[in-house]
Formats: sequence, structure tokens, C-alpha cells
Amino acid sequence: MNSNVEDSFSPILIAVLLIFTTIVLFILRRLLKSSKGYVLLTGLNDTGKTLIHSQLLHNQHVLTYTSSQDNVEECNIDGKKITVVDLPGFHSIRQQFFEKYKENSKGIVYVVDSTSLAKNIRDAANVLNNILSDPVVLKKRPNILILCNKQDQTLAKGASVIKTMLEKELNTLRNSELNQLKQLDSKETSKNRSGDSSKEFTFASLNCKVEFAESFAFNKNNSVDLDALKKWIRKVAT
Repeated sequence: MNSNVEDSFSPILIAVLLIFTTIVLFILRRLLKSSKGYVLLTGLNDTGKTLIHSQLLHNQHVLTYTSSQDNVEECNIDGKKITVVDLPGFHSIRQQFFEKYKENSKGIVYVVDSTSLAKNIRDAANVLNNILSDPVVLKKRPNILILCNKQDQTLAKGASVIKTMLEKELNTLRNSELNQLKQLDSKETSKNRSGDSSKEFTFASLNCKVEFAESFAFNKNNSVDLDALKKWIRKVAT
């Protein structure tokens, strides 16, 4: 009789063990996935993202072109390892790649061309606003660096000027969005998107930390200045 009881319980025990093992493996996969952290390089086309990526990882200048794919490689800066992802800047595919990596991003580097920002300020502010108001970014609050690139060129504007330009344009954009939302009577949609709407927009008013830095990835003398970016990445990778 005992033998029959044991035999009848064996399939049940096996099934329970299989279910338990499946659950454990599922949890482990989720933990491993969530623990992987990325630093994302994003921005408009021709801001120098791919060249920055190449200098960070391989310390070399490469001929770059508008890419339709993401470049993903592990970066080692003074013993700090983190995966750096160069996202395509082309407007029709930029968002889909951002969606792919944003959940596990530890840091976002928004690269701007310091020589042509005045001409592209509306597009640059619009893309940045989409990042800052993204629900996942609002929830996860990754570190954000606005990298003012091409500082070696004569017409480049400094980080403080670029910060003022972006704040002014983002304030205009936010007010336009809020007016549209008021017409739709959608209070929840505007909540916590871009700081206190009763005041002028500033990066300091955001819930996430936004920093500014200057860089250039290559000039005619073969010199490179990515020190501020590397310092920021080391901090993010800690």
C-alpha cells in the first residue's frame, strides 16, 4: 500500500519540481536582464555620435555615415565597464531603437552639434523633450548628459549658451503642449512631464538629473577631448 501511495505521488512531485524550476529560471532571466545597464548615445543626425562611440571604445577616428542600425559594445574606462549603445539619429527609426534600450538605460547622452544648434534648435528640443517626458525615463530617472560636441570648431557655442537655448525652446514647446492638452481637458497627461508649468522651464526643475559637458571627438591636429564624457560614464557605471 505504501508503495502504491509513493507511486501515485511521484508524477505530482515531478510536476511541482518542474513548475518550481521554471519559475526560478524565469526570475533569474528577468534579474539578469534588468541588471544589464546601458549608456545610450542619441541625438540628431550628424552630431558626431558614431565618432564619439568609436573614440570611446577603440580610441581611433573612423569615417562615419548615417546608420540605420544600433552599435552596441562594452566600454572599459579605468576599469569601469558598461555597454555603450550608439543609436541611429535618423528621425524615422530613432524612436524604435530608443524603445529597445530605454528600460535598462543607466545613462542617456544627448549629443548636440554646437556649431549648428541654432539652425536645428526646434528639432533638437523636440527630440530631447520626447526623452525627458518618456514614461519610462520619468519612472527610472536615468542620469542624463547633454554633450555639446564639436567644441574645436570656430562657430561652436559653449555649454552655458546651449543650455539657455534649449531651456528657452523647451519652455516654448511645453507651453504649446499644455495649451493643446487644456483644449482636450487632459490633466493627467500633463502631470509631471516637464516641471512646474507655472514657471519658466529649467533643467533644474526636472525630477531627473541633467548635466552639461563639452567635447570634440576629432580635429585637424588629431586631438580628442572626451574627458568630461568619460568622467560622467565612470560615475554612471559605478
